[in-house]
Amino acid sequence: MSAFSSALRTPDLRKKLLFTVAIVAIYRLGATLPSPGVSYANVQACLKLTESDTNGVLNLLNLFSGGALLQLSIFALGIMPYITASIILQLLTVVIPRLEQLRKEGQSGQAKITQYTRYLTLGLAVLQASAFVALARTGQLFNNMCDQDDPAYQIIPENTGIPMWLTLTILVMTMTAGTGVVMWLGELITDRGVGNGMSVLIFTSIAARLPGEGWSIKESSGTGKFFLVIGLVLVIIALVVFIEQAQRRIPVQYAKRMIGRRMYGGTSTYIPLKVNQAGVVPVIFASSLLYLPQLYLQFFDQNNLADYQVWIQRYLADATSPFYIGVYFLLIIFFTYFYVSITFNPTEVAENMKKYGGFVPGIRPGKPTADYLDFILSRITLPGALYLGLISVLPNFFFIWLNQQQYQNFPFGGTAVLIMVGVGLETVKQIESQLMQRNYEGFLR
Repeated sequence: MSAFSSALRTPDLRKKLLFTVAIVAIYRLGATLPSPGVSYANVQACLKLTESDTNGVLNLLNLFSGGALLQLSIFALGIMPYITASIILQLLTVVIPRLEQLRKEGQSGQAKITQYTRYLTLGLAVLQASAFVALARTGQLFNNMCDQDDPAYQIIPENTGIPMWLTLTILVMTMTAGTGVVMWLGELITDRGVGNGMSVLIFTSIAARLPGEGWSIKESSGTGKFFLVIGLVLVIIALVVFIEQAQRRIPVQYAKRMIGRRMYGGTSTYIPLKVNQAGVVPVIFASSLLYLPQLYLQFFDQNNLADYQVWIQRYLADATSPFYIGVYFLLIIFFTYFYVSITFNPTEVAENMKKYGGFVPGIRPGKPTADYLDFILSRITLPGALYLGLISVLPNFFFIWLNQQQYQNFPFGGTAVLIMVGVGLETVKQIESQLMQRNYEGFLR
């Protein structure tokens, strides 16, 4: 608390903190404002009728938007189009030489990649907004439990005197523009606030759902289970912090070099290899892949695929199914290895070390160093993948234990905890570094 008060007493840091809070308040305001053409009263009626009983990747999207998606608000898409665009460009960097060259050009190349990310974000926002508006019109956004022929449950009312095509066009344009504004707000936080702006907005969206979901557990399961869940959540957070901070440090020694009359090098440093090198990306990939069979069924005649629909609903849509939990767990492990392999190149790291006269003590530079780094990375990726898998399937066991299907948006485990803890640690570290510049005692020791 003394360190926090020191941060508030520092004028420039206090301005950054207050600016970040102001941007977050604007973001949450936009997440509650309904888009033009959407009946807010009917949306609330559908939410009460279905009790947010949604499945598949819509859970993840609704969680990241702070519940704004199912309300079709101005910021309904949230930051997910930007996250998707960033992941796509990161993957394309490996296969497109032009992007690889831009990444190696430093700050100017990164600025160009950021510009490509913005364009791709807006393109994805148009596609996602069109898809969600179509799902809302047909009632599939609420699992077909809201009859869109009934005026009391019509998400987008028809008898308004405005052509439906114009209403839908304005709605898609509004949600796309909302995504652009959210992206801009995130960049403002990064430039003039504290922490990574996009991460802070995701943190805010998830945190906004915690009180409501916690109260739902208390009302339906009783005070005893509620406090037991809170205790388990605290234990999970402690474990996540421990693993997120864990890293294997590879020692690196740089040889001394004489350039002119000056001696350079001779320093010792290390390469930090995190246990969770992949972050939360494998969880997003696995969740999206499990949703594809459900999405596939929506494009075909349901009567001809009745047997497949029953099987998918039983094994790939039911979060309490052992088959679903097992497949989800294995997909996370696979995508963890896959993502780590494309984001960390041991050969490139070894070549850069060799270029600047660095070497791992006891290991020859060049290929032996690359093989050594690959050996270490493959060993620490296994516990990281198991950790991601176990944390991600914890909410599924909560579903079974609480014996309730209404906790499909359960925010006390899995992806939510991983993101919140990760963003919290990074933000605290940034505040700590700014306090260290002014010789204040910081948060972390």
